Amino acid sequence: MFLLAVLLLVAVMLINTVRFTSQQVQVTPSEPIELDETALAQRLAGAIRLQTISQATGQVNREVLLGLHAYLAQMFHNVHASLTKEIISDYSLLYTWPGQDVTLKPLLLSAHLDVVPAEDEASWTHPPFAGAIAYGYIWGRGAMGDKAGVLGILEAEETGGADGATQMAALLQTRKVAFEYALDEGFFITDGILPGISRPVALIGIAEKGILNLELSVTGQSGHSSTPPAQTAISILSTAIRQLESHPMPGGMGGALGQMFAAVGPEMPFLQRLIFANRWLFQPLIERQLAASPGTNALMRTTSAVTLISGGVKENVLPGGASAVVNLRIVPGDSIAGVTAYVQATIADAPVSVVRYGSRASEPAVLSSTDAFGYQTLQQTIRQVFLDVLVAPGQVVGGTDARHYAALTENIYRFLPQHLRTEDVARIHGRDERLAVADYADSVRFYGQLLRKSTQQTD
Repeated sequence: MFLLAVLLLVAVMLINTVRFTSQQVQVTPSEPIELDETALAQRLAGAIRLQTISQATGQVNREVLLGLHAYLAQMFHNVHASLTKEIISDYSLLYTWPGQDVTLKPLLLSAHLDVVPAEDEASWTHPPFAGAIAYGYIWGRGAMGDKAGVLGILEAEETGGADGATQMAALLQTRKVAFEYALDEGFFITDGILPGISRPVALIGIAEKGILNLELSVTGQSGHSSTPPAQTAISILSTAIRQLESHPMPGGMGGALGQMFAAVGPEMPFLQRLIFANRWLFQPLIERQLAASPGTNALMRTTSAVTLISGGVKENVLPGGASAVVNLRIVPGDSIAGVTAYVQATIADAPVSVVRYGSRASEPAVLSSTDAFGYQTLQQTIRQVFLDVLVAPGQVVGGTDARHYAALTENIYRFLPQHLRTEDVARIHGRDERLAVADYADSVRFYGQLLRKSTQQTD
């Protein structure tokens, strides 16, 4: 009887594996778009030289940002002659390209003009704002995302036209604009990053985590350190932090994560394919493996990280108080209220106050449909331009401007048409940020094909 049960189980697993077939759409490659790759690279390099750095305080250099506006107007004559340009909240640019059929919903392509600061500039192979083109790469802050996204969209249109994103979304809402879909920055074309997948995978973000900051604080009795109590404010706080870290929020493989593995699983070698085809049996094993890596663990659950801590004034004085800020990234399915309650319950045994810190907070994004026109168009366009690339939905763990447009469309996607290889992961917002000249040209081809396909001008 036992042997029969084993044989039946094996049979069910093999049948599920056979049925676990590829979800990749079959397309005809797009017609090659001839581009002057050198000229493209030079225009992007010129934009990188303008140091549009956004500080943590939200401050920006007005003259430099306005200089970038002027630079874009100089480089993209057709866009500025044919499209309507508006300046929102002093620095954000809104270009409108009217379609021929006003009964159809428009689409929104967005990227941001500012960049993060560049630390330890002396250690860069090429200075972060020199806009160097060397060894087949465009080097500098903004090459991976940021400015490459802005100029990539403008290049495609040229050949085809307070917080800026918040203000822009509010303006469009007053105009009762409803988009067919919105595309913002997010995932890349990962190459050698997803385990078990030998081919590059373009991940389209259909969801985005929410953000919450909580302050944990303890009030203690100050005095001389020579007669300390059993626990100081700092040690009480430390115990609470340790309790929180050792009890992470529950995770799972639902939502975007489950959809991602449903898309990439059939492309894996047989053993992994068998495991993902039979998640009903192997899910605990899969989740343990995912939890072992910070990158995949973050896809499974709401995460918490202590990012700020303070307490004490002198080495021989007992601290009168101590506090820490916990940054939480909220997975779709959880909520700000639920996460706050979980933190309070987890450290309930300690005399620790838990309050909201700062004004920055957002609920996780609602999942966008993979059956909608926008996702299907993105998927087909990626497959047409990047011929050997697999496509899968995914969940963005960081924050993007896309969340501001939730009231304008149900279908928001987060994808940047650039290759992200293993050796370049640390370059994102890090040292020696760079983008291959050939990869940048392909990203322009992607945006051009996406515009044509979205307007049904080509198959």
